[in-house]
Amino acid sequence: MKRRTLLGTLGIMGLSVPLAACSSKSSGSGSSGTGKKVKIGITQIVTHSSLDAAREGFKKAITDAGFNASFDEQNAQGDQGTAASIATKLASENLDLVLAIATPAAQAAAQAITNVPIVFTAVTDPKSADLVASNDAPGGNVTGTSDMNPVADQIGLIKQIKPDATSVGILYSSGEVNSQVQVNLAKEAAAKDGLSVQEKTITTTGELQQAAQALNVDSIYIPTDNNVVSGLSTVIQVCEDRKIPLISAEGDSVRNGAVITYGIDYTELGRQTGEMAVKILNGDAKPATMPVETQKNLKLYVNEKAASLMGVTIPDDLVSKAEKVG
Repeated sequence: MKRRTLLGTLGIMGLSVPLAACSSKSSGSGSSGTGKKVKIGITQIVTHSSLDAAREGFKKAITDAGFNASFDEQNAQGDQGTAASIATKLASENLDLVLAIATPAAQAAAQAITNVPIVFTAVTDPKSADLVASNDAPGGNVTGTSDMNPVADQIGLIKQIKPDATSVGILYSSGEVNSQVQVNLAKEAAAKDGLSVQEKTITTTGELQQAAQALNVDSIYIPTDNNVVSGLSTVIQVCEDRKIPLISAEGDSVRNGAVITYGIDYTELGRQTGEMAVKILNGDAKPATMPVETQKNLKLYVNEKAASLMGVTIPDDLVSKAEKVG
């Protein structure tokens, strides 16, 4: 597969989130290939469908490559302190590789683990998160895949499904570097589309309902923010009650009740990350010289049921070329 780094063109190709109770183990093995035994630690910041999909895609790529793999899976349940504790635990184990899912988990892993290869996934801007020296040449023991998405195109969908829209509300976590990068891009795109912007930040998912209800807008956009996506149903309910569309930054949120997005497939992103890990485990590549990758193909996702519940109609020209979900 042709590699493309984060700094490459991100076009629409084919349109086509307490340490106790956070640990479990599973294992898998491939029926062909090396049969080599490997132990991989997985640290995930929070449970939600996109990050879960990336994890499963990664594991499948490892076992499909023929490794007899055991996976030590840890989930911080949205708590950065727990993510740091998990990273310290993984650093003390005899691992062959670590997968870090989402920026906070990757940052914690990179700080604690220096002698084992780390691959990350679902990280929007690895350089801004201080995970790599550059996206083309990471320079250390950390590399992986970015879930940078076409924010301007996503914001552009607002006027297409609600031509009379004049404003957009953006909900995100104040502590997520990923989210701030996307919000800045969204604000630039909204200004070009003649949309005023209201921002509301949260620190935990529990603050989401109040933040969403405080928005006085006629559309809402959510980036790939772990706390917000974990509480997606709260935002959906506000949008349904007010009959305003919810535009998300990834396809799983559309599947779960947002209206529309140009987004990535997180199972595929995880699989792509797994393929990078396979090269590292086989000794064919090192993180220091392995460029950060982005997903090759993005898709247009629509949820017509969600659109109806939120008082909008998706134009036929968008429906005809979209993957219909929900």
